[in-house]
Amino acid sequence: MSMPMNETIESLVEMSMLRQAKTAAEKYGGQGRLWQRPYAETRPRVASAVAPVWFTAYPPSIVTRDGQSVLSTLGDQRLWSALSSIGVRGIHTGPMKRAGGYKEGRYSPTIDGNFDRISFDIDPSYGTSEEFVALSRMAAAHNAVVIDDVVPAHTGKGADFRLAEMKHGEYPGLYHMVEVAEEDWGLLLDVPEGRDAVNLPPPNVDALREKGYIVGQLQRVIFFEPGVKETDWSATGPITGVDGVTRRWVYLHYFKEGQPSLNWLDPSFAAQQMIIGDALHSIDQMGARGLRLDANGFLGVEKRTDGPAWSEGHPLSVVGNQLLAGMIRKAGGFSFQELNLTVDDIAAMSKGGADLSYDFITRPAYQHALLTGDTEFLRLMLRTVHEFGIDPASLIHALQNHDELTLELVHFWTLHANDIYTFQGQTWQGRTLRTHIRETMYEKLSGASASYNLRFVTNGVACTTASVVTAALGISDLSAIGDEELEKIQKAHLLLAMYNAYQPGVFALSGWDLVGALPLEPEQVADMMRDGDTRWIERGAYDLTDAAPGARLSAGGMPRARSLYGSLCEQLENPDSFASRLKRLLQVRDAYGIAAARQIAIPDVASPGLLVMVHELPDGRGTQVTALNFGQTPIEEVIELSNVRAGPVVDMIAETIEGDLGEDGRLKISLDPLEGLSLRIVGALPTL
Repeated sequence: MSMPMNETIESLVEMSMLRQAKTAAEKYGGQGRLWQRPYAETRPRVASAVAPVWFTAYPPSIVTRDGQSVLSTLGDQRLWSALSSIGVRGIHTGPMKRAGGYKEGRYSPTIDGNFDRISFDIDPSYGTSEEFVALSRMAAAHNAVVIDDVVPAHTGKGADFRLAEMKHGEYPGLYHMVEVAEEDWGLLLDVPEGRDAVNLPPPNVDALREKGYIVGQLQRVIFFEPGVKETDWSATGPITGVDGVTRRWVYLHYFKEGQPSLNWLDPSFAAQQMIIGDALHSIDQMGARGLRLDANGFLGVEKRTDGPAWSEGHPLSVVGNQLLAGMIRKAGGFSFQELNLTVDDIAAMSKGGADLSYDFITRPAYQHALLTGDTEFLRLMLRTVHEFGIDPASLIHALQNHDELTLELVHFWTLHANDIYTFQGQTWQGRTLRTHIRETMYEKLSGASASYNLRFVTNGVACTTASVVTAALGISDLSAIGDEELEKIQKAHLLLAMYNAYQPGVFALSGWDLVGALPLEPEQVADMMRDGDTRWIERGAYDLTDAAPGARLSAGGMPRARSLYGSLCEQLENPDSFASRLKRLLQVRDAYGIAAARQIAIPDVASPGLLVMVHELPDGRGTQVTALNFGQTPIEEVIELSNVRAGPVVDMIAETIEGDLGEDGRLKISLDPLEGLSLRIVGALPTL
């Protein structure tokens, strides 16, 4: 790689995120503002009280008016009136800072939905920094907050990585990258024409490990794809450094080749400076109140004597998250993590780390319940939350997001592979239970009868919430959906919303959920899927406010998804629409403080499709019971509630009295297929 004549090392340094972070850090020294708030311990219930309902946007999929940016669209008064009316108190924008690559004076586009960050500046394709600040102000005017992103595990291949490749200053210390001596270049592959790196096969990685260059293969290869990504290591071509020496490097990337992993234990501590600087920039300069810590479980990697390197559940990840999350709390914000690891890891990383955690524990389980009409696995996972000391109020219970429906079930794959579980009247080792659940879900969700959903490498299935529902209902042809099918889809979608919302914690839903988006046809996103990333079918464009009804593409070039429900504004004019019925559910949730409740029981049930969650409402408001029928047959069952005071039973949504709970604690549950109930036992009434 050679430098263009009009570009200097100094100009790259000025562009770099490390330089921006160091410059910004100077203003904090000697100031008292960062000592005014508690920061050592997580504060999940404080965070969820600030924003108990989130709208999770996906910038590339947002349809805009001609000449209007994505950020301007997200800050639109009409959109916020609609979001606020259904109860949204937080908007997670998704990563909006510039991402992708930079080389020889040219930017290249993001390869992973802006999770390959190269700058603190807003990506010009989404708008401007001023528009992001305006969005923060608009949210505040509607009693809501903006939640931004920081990516502590990796960057894109921007100025920071290019400086590292040229061995300039402390920049190589940013990354987990190792210089390979020229006499060992035979252990590396040639870089194909038009590429700047090549993924290394396992034998080459093993050889480099034996030579003492790298820690070797990791515990698993995320996004494994034969011929594309067979290991987590890639090699650069020959690069001339600032000292005139030509080098080749091997670098770690947990995710894609263009996402080099940061080194959180280098003597320069450059990674910590850069990432904490990024977080403070979002809070202090952009007006964000919360931050997602993306891929935050992959900050530590260590060589082991035998077998793969220690790369998951590493103590350095815990320490790194405590530093980063602590700084965010000191600055007046909160953080959350999307940590698809074992429940042990989620619990450990929550001690002093992120305030909230994405509910990867029960997310695949509630999808399994819908697909099979059986809640046994879901009840197992709900109880697992408690077994590991996790407060359900610290979890973000979500419908669709930008990623696949993960079926990795890491908990049963790694630490608990040999543990014994009871399921369906049999005993299973964790690994065989995982295999059984995965095979069942793959078949029902992406088999011949639901070919519109696609497998995503070995991780899971690319689908929308609506297409999970259609698969569960046995709808094989999406073009044949009529009014009768639409009503069933809407009913099941609301059931899933109620499961997530009617328990303690944050409830999150996407634009795809609000419009009832179906997957795109693979041909529509064939170019994007060339590297095997099938997730693009679930990221179709959507228009919440009828900003451009005739637009076929989003501002980011995503084809428009078929919307079953219509725009959010259109739905709010119809009391029977998905959005209007969701609005009613969230009004009841808010009125009784269900988000702040305490979960006290997941009772056993006789009916396969029945799930019951029992909660103690805040401020002495009584006991709340969420009862859901994931099956497609009616349920009549009596459950027993222990340690619940007798009293009137109220249907909280219909606002009717349904009877009384006696001293024996027996409560009758009557549910139609795919129906949910929220009951409140008021407790003994005072004697007049």
